[in-house]
Amino acid sequence: MERLQKVIASSGVASRRKAEEMIQAGRVKVDGQVVTKLGTLVGSKNTIEVDGVRLEREEHVYYLLNKPRGIITSTTDDKHRKTVVDLIDTDKRIYPVGRLDYDTTGALILTNDGEFTNYLMHPSSEITKTYVAKVKGILKGKEIHMLESGVYIDGKMTEPAKVKLRKVDEKNNTCMVEITIHEGRNHQIKNMIASLGMEVLKLKRERIAFLDVKGLQSGEYRLLSPKEIAKFYGMNSKHKKNH
Repeated sequence: MERLQKVIASSGVASRRKAEEMIQAGRVKVDGQVVTKLGTLVGSKNTIEVDGVRLEREEHVYYLLNKPRGIITSTTDDKHRKTVVDLIDTDKRIYPVGRLDYDTTGALILTNDGEFTNYLMHPSSEITKTYVAKVKGILKGKEIHMLESGVYIDGKMTEPAKVKLRKVDEKNNTCMVEITIHEGRNHQIKNMIASLGMEVLKLKRERIAFLDVKGLQSGEYRLLSPKEIAKFYGMNSKHKKNH
């Protein structure tokens, strides 16, 4: 048995908080009866309706993909280009958690668990993402310090980041830099580097928190284990209490 609001959140209909509001507003029925009490327990045999629409519950799956270049991070594409969902052999209705640009490679999670997605994406969870960028230009100590303490993108300062210079190629005037952030703003790494007057030539997401794509060739994927899912939730003590 699970709490009603958790089941609604897991189905991807809404976040847990929104699901609680829906229940209290009388928008949820269990076995044909309106339920307004939070924490109501339901099992797999109960029929749940939200705004008159029956909730379809399916087994949750979690994939880690090593995204190749030239693939769209979406479930569908109106230009009929290949998407990350096309790379995974499953009959479940999965979707990517967050996004990587068309030309960005590396670690990407795909799932059908709405609550897990909301948790990973919510700023308060502070899930770190580690990128390696090939940059046109060579970062000096001053620029590294600026990236670490925050730069302005679209009029808003970025949160502190961890930055490590990995390699310098003086001859070609390029460098490899590792940047770890916990925000999820659009094109964030590219824009952070652009704020210094430099350009990202190549970008790879190496890690999401403790997960990396070691052992996965470009385009390959694997299932995440229940232990790995639990580890994600365990990283945020506030969520741990509610889970």
